[in-house]
Amino acid sequence: MQLPVTPPVAPMLAKAVPTIPPEASYEPKWDGFRTIVFRDGDEVELGSRNGKPMTRYFPEIVDAVRAELPQRCVVDGEVVVAAGGVLDFEALQLRLHPARSRVELLAGRTPASFVAFDLLALGDQDLTGRPFVERRAALVEALAGAGTSVHLCPATRDRDKAQQWFTTFEGAGLDGVIAKPLDGMYEQDRRVMFKIKHTRTADCVLTGFRWHKASTPEAPLVGSLLLGLHDGDRLQHVGVVGSFTARRRAELVEELEPLRPREGDRHPWSDWVEAQAREGHRPTGAVSRWNTGKDLSFVPLRPERVLEVRYEHMEGHRFRHLAHFVRWREDRTPESCTYEQLEQPVAYALGDIVPGLGSAR
Repeated sequence: MQLPVTPPVAPMLAKAVPTIPPEASYEPKWDGFRTIVFRDGDEVELGSRNGKPMTRYFPEIVDAVRAELPQRCVVDGEVVVAAGGVLDFEALQLRLHPARSRVELLAGRTPASFVAFDLLALGDQDLTGRPFVERRAALVEALAGAGTSVHLCPATRDRDKAQQWFTTFEGAGLDGVIAKPLDGMYEQDRRVMFKIKHTRTADCVLTGFRWHKASTPEAPLVGSLLLGLHDGDRLQHVGVVGSFTARRRAELVEELEPLRPREGDRHPWSDWVEAQAREGHRPTGAVSRWNTGKDLSFVPLRPERVLEVRYEHMEGHRFRHLAHFVRWREDRTPESCTYEQLEQPVAYALGDIVPGLGSAR
């Protein structure tokens, strides 16, 4: 490729802030794979956030780039999969499959789209040193012919409108708002943008723990705590809490010891516990989203203790990201920890945010 900006590129990042800052350009925050698109004629490469190419996983995006983007350009954006009018991250993750036949099958079954939100190069021009307002204007012009599989990310300078987006767009699967300084240059791998994400709390049942990767028999350390919520008569696995200091990890070993099952106790997830020894069998909720070979075995605990956690949003029956420990809730009973406590975003269609996104192709 003979481009003024060449792969790999480390995308510009955002730091979390509690409120939407003034005097910025605001965009919805997408829940997909951050991707830098490089096009030089028929040559197309899709670069991931860590610099590794993702081109082979999304052949339909490669075709769309050739059809809808300028002949020579570098564009920053997000690869997403839409289903039923909302973003579907689980379906997107399944697209990262090693078998070519499976990749081609999924490209037709769950096609991805590309949402563009920054322009790094156009023709022979390197735009990374230009203010964002200039890059945005060039991006709008460059994407004038797009709209089938490549979409322009909405943007506004109206802070009140951004606040409205923050409240309503979550119903379509988006997870917040990004604020970009108007005069900001494109700075690779630096947190110079701002992200405002939803934060909520929930009371969950402690159901078990996993050992930390640095744990040894001589110096045991708890890695993460497993969380459950009652869905009728079923205790559903909803995620984990894992951000603890080394000292706290050591303390938890002794603190959780009294909750170990006694002889004759049967854990609500006994089938999962028994399946740990059977290679290739992982019950629902036991699959790693990023590494199917990862050891997800756990130490069961009697589901008698409740903890409050902070989370961003749900994806299906689970927390979308790692939850964060807030406090123990000795005043709550495990039976009271149900899905009914969770805030439900108002439904919102992706097509009302970006026309054509999520429609049948």
